[in-house]
Amino acid sequence: MKKNGLMGELVAEAFGTFILILLGDGVVANVGLAPRLAAPAYAWTTITFGWAFAVVVAVYVAGGVTGAHINPAVTLAGAVKRGFPWAKVIPYWIAQVVGAFLGAFGVFLCYRDGLVAAGMPNVWCTGPGSIFGQAFWGGTGGSAIGTYSLLTCFICEIFGTAMLIWGVYAVVDTKNVGPGVNLWPLLVGFVVLAVGLSLGGPSGYAINPARDFGPRLFGLLVGTAGLFTGLYWLVAPILGTLIGGVLGAFTYDWFITPYLPEK
Repeated sequence: MKKNGLMGELVAEAFGTFILILLGDGVVANVGLAPRLAAPAYAWTTITFGWAFAVVVAVYVAGGVTGAHINPAVTLAGAVKRGFPWAKVIPYWIAQVVGAFLGAFGVFLCYRDGLVAAGMPNVWCTGPGSIFGQAFWGGTGGSAIGTYSLLTCFICEIFGTAMLIWGVYAVVDTKNVGPGVNLWPLLVGFVVLAVGLSLGGPSGYAINPARDFGPRLFGLLVGTAGLFTGLYWLVAPILGTLIGGVLGAFTYDWFITPYLPEK
């Protein structure tokens, strides 16, 4: 039996999202600011694996209370297609953004010296500046932002978030080829890893409005430049992910659910 009702759920969502950002933005900061190996050892692969395991830990921690939405797109998809109460959607969103903001604060505390020395670069969110043009430990890198248009980033976030929902729904669907009850958070992390490796390049794969917006607000507070320049911050990581989440929920139920065996 759940205790403390909605308040307990909101605390779990905030705490789970805090963990997600502490580890997820933490790996971005680590790659750019505090490498322990030679420059070639740190690459996009490091970031994608870091984010994947951030999801695994966050879902294991909060999953027993709420199922660990830790993502407004997941919450919205649940309300649209899985009977999640609409009255809880906005409170969940607020808790997720608050948790993400606090997670970014935790990253700031851990990497403050390096961030200050580097001029407070964007380790917080996707979009312009989120991929270091030059690693601060001396190696060189490139940025996909500028190569890809806002429209392309928007489309990529739709596909990436839909893929997240497809993977999550398949993993937790008892009629499908699901894992044991204690393994599903690990497989959700693998879904996020797949999205990052295959679809993450153009936009940085927010696939989660809170993951992007909460840290973006924190970055603005501590002086990271350019985080709200133009409309990127709204179009790709917020509108794109919310649309992708709903699209993913509908299409899973169109193309998979009706054809699963009865159990």
